[in-house]
Amino acid sequence: MTAGGLAEYAVASTNLTTILPPTIPPDEAAGLPAAALTALQALRYAGVERGRPNQQPKNILITAASGGVGQFATQLAKLANLHVTATCGARNIDLVRSLGADEVLDYKTPEGASLTSPSEKKYDAVIHCATGISWSAFEPNLAEKGKVIDITPTMKVMMASLLQKLTFSKKQIVPLWLSPEGKDLSFIVGLVGEGKLRTVIDSRYPLEKAEEAWAKSMAGHATGKIIVEMR
Repeated sequence: MTAGGLAEYAVASTNLTTILPPTIPPDEAAGLPAAALTALQALRYAGVERGRPNQQPKNILITAASGGVGQFATQLAKLANLHVTATCGARNIDLVRSLGADEVLDYKTPEGASLTSPSEKKYDAVIHCATGISWSAFEPNLAEKGKVIDITPTMKVMMASLLQKLTFSKKQIVPLWLSPEGKDLSFIVGLVGEGKLRTVIDSRYPLEKAEEAWAKSMAGHATGKIIVEMR
């Protein structure tokens, strides 16, 4: 669950692994660990916890909802009975709706760029899976104590977060650093096994074309996960 390479075999601590049921295809399972765990932990940062339905956020925005992390965040948020507004490109609107989003914004339109909920809801939390969106775009759309969970925080984001804490700001941007745990992975795999969560796969590449897969990933426009297969 840490980046660094591609291999047929890898060594990992038992507390970072779980048993894969034979009913889950290997390619779908390969797309789970980092992306689904990031989505799960981002929702926890936002205040979404099992067994506390009355204390968690009600309305949530997920940016880049058709991407690797966004697809899981959308599904998990809907499983938590949240009202989900999502952004994506026009070609992925139907897909994101099928993942559970209540409202979908094309990020290239003025409405999408403003991040305004079509139902005029204020967001209790934002799972920010995109890049290039400033705090000034989020702030007017947040509820009184709204949070933006940034899954790819820059130094600027971390400094802004620190300043907001020091000034006791009610609205905050929160940097997320993934802390993988085997129990979370078991939870995710369980949801997949029950048919409540799925991996959207953009494309598959053989190992000898891993460089092409990496280039596509870095381009930032994949729909779901890019899988490298060992043959």
